[in-house]
Amino acid sequence: MKNTIRPLLVLFLALSLISGLAYPLLVTTLAQALYPAQAAGSLIVKDGKPIGSLLIGQNFSDPGHFWGRPSATSPQPNNALSSGGSNLGPLNPALIDAVKSRMQALRDADPGNTAPVPVDLVTASASGLDPHISLAAARYQVNRVATARKLDVARVEALIEPVTERPLLGLLGEPGVNVLRLNLALEDLKL
Repeated sequence: MKNTIRPLLVLFLALSLISGLAYPLLVTTLAQALYPAQAAGSLIVKDGKPIGSLLIGQNFSDPGHFWGRPSATSPQPNNALSSGGSNLGPLNPALIDAVKSRMQALRDADPGNTAPVPVDLVTASASGLDPHISLAAARYQVNRVATARKLDVARVEALIEPVTERPLLGLLGEPGVNVLRLNLALEDLKL
């Protein structure tokens, strides 16, 4: 019995050290050396203070800012500690009511806008933390933002293209707009 247990314990300890200590330490060290910004959470720092991450959606509700996707996290929107979708199916009455309510809020915020509401402005992503919206969702909001800030529509529209992220290798995915970057560009706009 002793001949069986000793090799098992040695193997257990060796694998624990390799997979539980050495490997994570190696990967963390390489990530911090090769990709320091990403390893630190892709934080955006302004005036020496972190104001957000490019990887986690922010909750903008002021009419003078672009709004991101709704978040299904709780107890507050875009809570990285409770990432996850609502798990409500497309025929679930609670999801249908939530989408109707979100559509009405968008219509109330911009009554003159009769364009179809982009789906990503009324549905949460699978993680509930998506920081991106579609080009259509960004363009849908231009008039509301321009009106709230008393800016020319063309000036606000021109902010979208520079912060648009293109598909990987030009093939994989759709173009997307990072809402935090777009709102920072809006804040930096000289009046």
